[in-house]
Order: sequence, then C-alpha cells, then structure tokens
Amino acid sequence: MACRRLSTNLSKIIPWGDIMAGIGNVWIFIEQEAGKIADVSLELVCKGRELADRLGVKTEAVLLGDHVESCCDTLFSYGCDTVYLAQDPRLEPFTVLPYAKVIMDLIREYKPNILMFGATLKGRELAPRIASEKCAGLTADCTDLKIDDFEDVRNKKSYKDKLMQIRPAFGGNIIATIVNTWDDPQMVTVREGVMKIGEPKPGAKGTIIPVKVALTEKETVIRVIERIRQEKSVNLKGARIIVAGGYGVGSAADFKLIHELAKTLGGEVGASRAAVDAGWIDHDHQIGQTGVTVRPKLYIACGISGSVQHRAGMAESNKIIAINTDPGAPIFSVAHYGIIGDLHQVIPMMIKAYKAKA
Repeated sequence: MACRRLSTNLSKIIPWGDIMAGIGNVWIFIEQEAGKIADVSLELVCKGRELADRLGVKTEAVLLGDHVESCCDTLFSYGCDTVYLAQDPRLEPFTVLPYAKVIMDLIREYKPNILMFGATLKGRELAPRIASEKCAGLTADCTDLKIDDFEDVRNKKSYKDKLMQIRPAFGGNIIATIVNTWDDPQMVTVREGVMKIGEPKPGAKGTIIPVKVALTEKETVIRVIERIRQEKSVNLKGARIIVAGGYGVGSAADFKLIHELAKTLGGEVGASRAAVDAGWIDHDHQIGQTGVTVRPKLYIACGISGSVQHRAGMAESNKIIAINTDPGAPIFSVAHYGIIGDLHQVIPMMIKAYKAKA
C-alpha cells in the first residue's frame, strides 16, 4: 500500500488511503414543529455549507416527521445538497427512541463525517443517545466550528481536516477547542443564535432521498398523551434593539426603568443571569451562555458587569452602549460607547433626550 508521510518528526506513518477513505458528508439534524423549521437548524445548515465547502463534500439534512416534505425547498434554498426525508405518523410528535433509531440506520448506511444538532431540548436528548450507540465523540454547546489539521503530539499522530469544536469551559472562564479522534461522525450540539443565517437562494434545487422508517415496538414504547406548549413572552433573537439590566439595577422594582427605556426605543428587555437568579425578571429574558445569544442593532447594558458568560451572548451586537458606575467593569471592553454613572440617573436623561427629538 502506498504511504505518505505526514510529518517528518513523527515516528508513525499513517497510510494516506486510511486517512482519506470514508470521509463522508456534513449532516444537520433538522428540527421542525408543524412543518416550520427551527431557526437553529437553518443556522446550522448555513454553517454546514461553509464546513462542507472547506472539505469538498456535500451539505445534507436529516428531516424526520410526518407530512414535512414542504420543508425541503427551504433547506435547499439555504444550501443543502441533499435531504434524507423520513415521513411516518409515528415520528410525530417527537420522541427520542424512534428518531434515534432512524438516524442510526442512516449513519450506518451513509457514514457521515460530521453530524450537527441544535443545543435545544430535542438536540440535547437525541445527540447523546446516538453518540453512545455509535461510540462516537460528542461536544455539547459549541459556539463556533472550524476545519483545521490536528497533530496529536502525545500519540504521534497527525489528522487532516478535523472539526475544531469550540465552546466555553470551566464556567465560561476559558474557551476550549476540542478535537474528536474517535470513530466518525464527529458530533456536536451548537447553541442557538451563535451561527449566522445567510441569505436564502429561492429556487435552489437538491436531491430528496426517501427514507424507509423501520421501527419496532421497542422504539415506539413511549406514547405522548398530551402536549402543553407555552410561547415565550419575548423574542430576543429577533429584536433590533435590546435594553438589558443586570444585578446593578438594584431590585425588581427598579427594573421598571429598563422596561421604560426599552418601550421608549421600541426595543425588548433583556437581563443578565444575576438579575434572573435574583427573581427580578423571567428566564425568557436571560442573555448569555446559559440564556440566548443575540445580535441586535443596538444593545444597551445597564448595571451589567460583563462576565465572560454574559458577553458570549451579546458581544456581536452591532452597537453596544454600557452604563455602569464601575469604570473597570469588563462590559466596557466590548462596548462601543461607555457611560460611567448611576443608571437611575442616566436612563431618565436618555429617555427625556430621546422623547425631545422624537
């Protein structure tokens, strides 16, 4: 067998054919409710397209449900080359066992290189079960993904075009890059909102591969009796303006200032984890590593110190204004404009000034 040396300082030569053989495509698990694709899945399709182009392979979607073929055109428009379409009444509503069985059957047949899930309730339940059965590595809650070469110095091995799985670690105090050298697929769950959705290309075409759904009583043992759904009280991901309050606001009563400024500017109210943990505002408003990731046109941080966990969820905002009494607060490191002062004085002045020019 012909061999190619990957590095002159390695004592072990890895056959080039072994490295390149079996490199599969980039797969994205598509979440949908009543035929509406979740935003996080479209974010991953766009990121998957980028990764697949880097690897020279295809971007492929795995779509499960009942009567969901109408989703395929949307997936093609965002960059999918192929959609594996599994339709069966037993796949609605979502339960983990049948979904895991169908996806595992597909993995065994088509052998993808990368498999991505949203770090949602569904993704966090489904991905670990598949990884365990496949004996594949899984990195959870990634905030970025890249393709790069990796050299394992300890074991004197070199790997080409591996997925760099980037996520906060140790409570968000460091950013870790994780490489999976286990059996493919390289599996990740990705936080909602951290990948940008590109512009769709209406009319784009792809290939639909119908999937035979082979389930037994073992996979259909769970039956959903009743579903109770509650819509979120706020849509932070879609907001163009966000006014966020932190522990420095002082109390739940003082949060009315945050609400008043947001209402004046036509924006939404956000919050840091400290404010949510204090019970001053509902968790739906939480922004950061354990909340949502946002990219508004304008982000006003009021009384927020700016821990790395919070900055992970808002640092890519187009314009950031920070109001804090502490000139050394970390929030000023990402702010475009900083106001050192008491928010209880600054916010009423901002509201007055805005109304005077409105």
